Amino acid sequence: MSDDLDPSLDFYVKAALGRKVLDLVILDVRDLTSIADAFIICSGHSNRQVAAIAESIQVELKKHGIRPLSVEGKKEGHWVLLDYGHVIMHVFYEPVRSFYDLEGLWIDAKRIKTPSLINASDQDLKPDA
Repeated sequence: MSDDLDPSLDFYVKAALGRKVLDLVILDVRDLTSIADAFIICSGHSNRQVAAIAESIQVELKKHGIRPLSVEGKKEGHWVLLDYGHVIMHVFYEPVRSFYDLEGLWIDAKRIKTPSLINASDQDLKPDA
């Protein structure tokens, strides 16, 4: 993980990974904008899955006393934005993610990994038993 980045960031990653998200990426945007320290971007296969992922993230983080400042787009399920202040989570329906290409827009942001994301990547690389 990047130097000085809040260690609680892993709570956000764990909350998202609990719902079988697609292609989770963390962008360290501290040097690029004042609106947040990190963007967490992930996708779902359908509008319903996107809404379920967003709901699950909120429930899991609430268990740790972490509540969003605002939530937008959950009803439609195309692009749900969960604003936690220093962390902004973007949960996309995959075609919408491709269209808006936030990773391309924030190309100068460092991509980072938390322990949970590294562990999930390692699990994906292991052959089925």
